[in-house]
Amino acid sequence: MTNLALKVLIVEDETPAAEKLERYLLRYSEAIEIKGKVESIEDAVNWLEANQSSIDLIFMDIQLKDGVSFDIFKEVKVQKPVIFITAYNEFALEAFKMNGIDYLLKPITFTDLSNSLKKVEALGTQLRWSEERNETINRVIDSTQQKNYKNRFMVKLGDHIKSITSDQISLFFADGRDVYLITNQLRKFIIDYTLESLDEILDPKIFHRVNRSYIVNISAIQDVIVYSNSRLKITSNIKWEPEIIVSREKVSEFKEWFDGSH
Repeated sequence: MTNLALKVLIVEDETPAAEKLERYLLRYSEAIEIKGKVESIEDAVNWLEANQSSIDLIFMDIQLKDGVSFDIFKEVKVQKPVIFITAYNEFALEAFKMNGIDYLLKPITFTDLSNSLKKVEALGTQLRWSEERNETINRVIDSTQQKNYKNRFMVKLGDHIKSITSDQISLFFADGRDVYLITNQLRKFIIDYTLESLDEILDPKIFHRVNRSYIVNISAIQDVIVYSNSRLKITSNIKWEPEIIVSREKVSEFKEWFDGSH
């Protein structure tokens, strides 16, 4: 047994497999802490959005009950190293493209797990140095460069092309794979962006992502109401009929943004 101290998330939809993995991890090192266990793509996305900074490593089964875990990376930016687990070896190449530092085939043995964790230990110093270096670089960039946020979008209206500025936009709305721009006049245009990419290019003082389907403009919010299960409900001043609910894991962040302190 070693003294390797790691905080771990397990993404596994088979309870016996998750419990076996947890036993092996604690057998390897009592200093390992299991911070969370989730069983689906949706739960993993929600957990990572709220808690990713609290972990060091992710063990992730590739085939989950609601799809292939590579879809998680389409919904949330995974910034922690991942050890993938699967009963099949056909996914190996793709796994290593997705933050994968190792790939374990089921049924996992304690020897297999130990070899993976030794690799994690060997990479530890290098990973910590890389994170510290990136943080320093980001601080320097932030202090010397003003980010230019996107302030207008080109949309099609029949055979015509229009340019819509950010102050004319009330919200962005995702419906399946399509993303729509909704104007202050309640006009709806499909755009070639994901909500994740919009999150990166919109001014965070003006626009905020409140759940997996909506990004709202601060000026479009007419009222915020305390809703069930510690959530919040947004009323828009453009009479948008579908409910806009601030998801539980985003409530605290939303309040900071709404207060002007985020």
